[in-house]
Amino acid sequence: MESRIESIKEQLQSKGYKLTPQREATVRVLLENEEDHLSAEDVFMLVKEKAPDIGLATVYRTLELLSEISVVEKMNFGDGVARYDLRTDSSKHHHHHLICVQCGSMEEIKDDWLLSLEERLEKEFQFFVSDHRLDFQGICRHCRKNSDESVSH
Repeated sequence: MESRIESIKEQLQSKGYKLTPQREATVRVLLENEEDHLSAEDVFMLVKEKAPDIGLATVYRTLELLSEISVVEKMNFGDGVARYDLRTDSSKHHHHHLICVQCGSMEEIKDDWLLSLEERLEKEFQFFVSDHRLDFQGICRHCRKNSDESVSH
C-alpha cells in the first residue's frame, strides 16, 4: 500500500499538488476498499473514522482532484450516484463492469477486451484511443436464479 501511496503522491506533485493528511486519509480508504465502488458519502464515512475532523466538502474536493489527475475514475452506473474507483498503475485502460439492473450488484472484468478494436480505430480512422470504459447492463446470475426459482414454484 505504501508504494501505491508514494506513486499517488508523485502524481499529485507532478501536477503541483501536495498529499495533505486529508488527501492521504482519502487515498488510504480507497486503497483499503479497492474492490468496492464507493460513493463520496461512503468514502466520507470511512475517512471520518481515521480523520474525525475532516469535512464532507474536503472529501468531495479530494475525490474530484484525484479524478481530474486520473488517480481515480468517477463513474455513474445509472443510479444517479457518482462512484469512485482507483486506477491501477499496471493497467493501460480501466476495467469493465457487469451491472445488474435488478439488484444493483456490480462485477468487474479485469481483462481488456477492446485492444483489437482500438488498433482498428487507429488504423482505419487514424484515431488514437487514450482510454475507454465499457459497462454491460443486464441481470446477474443470482437474480436470474432467483427469478427461475420463483417461476418454477
